[in-house]
Amino acid sequence: MNKMPDHSTGGGESERAPMAEGLAGDGRLATVLQILPALGAAGGVERGTVEIAGAVVEAGGRALVASAGGPLVHDLARVGAEHVELPLASKNPVTLWRNVDRLAQVIRAEKVDIVHARSRAPAWSAWAAARRTGAHFVTTFHGTYGAGNHLKRVYNSIMTRGERVIAISQFIAGHVHQLYGVPAGRIRVIHRGVDLDRFDPARVSAQRVVNLAADWMLPDGMPVIMLPGRLTRWKGQPVVIDALAKLGRKDVRCLLVGGDQGREDYRAELEAMIAARDLNEVVRLVDHCDDMPAAYMLTDVVISASTDPEAFGRVIAEAQALGRPVIATDHGGAKETVMSGETGWLVPPGDAEALAVAIARVLALDSAQRSTLAGKAIANVRDNFSKAAMCAKTLDVYDEVLGIRPAG
Repeated sequence: MNKMPDHSTGGGESERAPMAEGLAGDGRLATVLQILPALGAAGGVERGTVEIAGAVVEAGGRALVASAGGPLVHDLARVGAEHVELPLASKNPVTLWRNVDRLAQVIRAEKVDIVHARSRAPAWSAWAAARRTGAHFVTTFHGTYGAGNHLKRVYNSIMTRGERVIAISQFIAGHVHQLYGVPAGRIRVIHRGVDLDRFDPARVSAQRVVNLAADWMLPDGMPVIMLPGRLTRWKGQPVVIDALAKLGRKDVRCLLVGGDQGREDYRAELEAMIAARDLNEVVRLVDHCDDMPAAYMLTDVVISASTDPEAFGRVIAEAQALGRPVIATDHGGAKETVMSGETGWLVPPGDAEALAVAIARVLALDSAQRSTLAGKAIANVRDNFSKAAMCAKTLDVYDEVLGIRPAG
């Protein structure tokens, strides 16, 4: 894969000229409108939208978000951003067409300078509205989106039409460049950022960890293995179950943390696998966790066993921020976030034998080895994958399209 140039200011707390220093051409501070289907879940796209909105406000700009609404609208209000409710979760062609008019009206009425689209269906409406009104158009490419046929590639291609296309990893940048032919000069690699205030081992109290362990009825002193992620086959839960069968230990507990989102047949299949391998006392399915920092802290090893490449891999970055040993599959974003042999281990996708060997290696680490690994893991995330760096680099892109900051 050809590496895309990273035109950002580097990792950590990057310095940048605040947006407030640049005007939008008529004496106003810049107004940014982010577009996504809904704010109903605290996923990476939704959480990142709120974080960037807060950064725009903090930099002196005005932040608007258009979506179909949801619980995170309250989070927008807390960071000083404004929400515009529109039927942007719909993929109905008539609704998409009508959304062009709706968004154009918002852009004109609110004097929006930059439209930042984060999802394909609403991006088509946003792109047309930006063209109609003369607003700048920026996109973030959040995944590979599946491009198995020509029609899918055409549908996905809207995410390549930004004046700048933000890729959330070098892996995604290479995908955008190779599959869609986007010139490297229009791509900006901005890794997703970890909230270092929330995922800070010093801020996770022992009581929070104890309470969660009690809720999950975990025996004292028993090693804990965790795979966080919704129950869907490509997240690799079957690979982990097979790896634990090969590990052959009953003195560990493995938590598969994530809801099935209606995939009841898949949940039943996993439960049957667990029973067939005599792992009922070892492996547990946990639907939901409200305190992931505490969950990571009670865990001896955090696994990402995805059989398809992760666009970035938030779980692995968050776990490293808390100093936890990690094992991830050797493809996609994990190749960028894990320093193999230093902050964690990479194993071939779908290889239960290799995963079992890696789990055994992590569980055999002594306290000094764990401490050394933790220090390197925390430094890796703080230096390269912080929320502050993600926000600063995104504002640099906004400044770039406004002509405040030169490209490159």
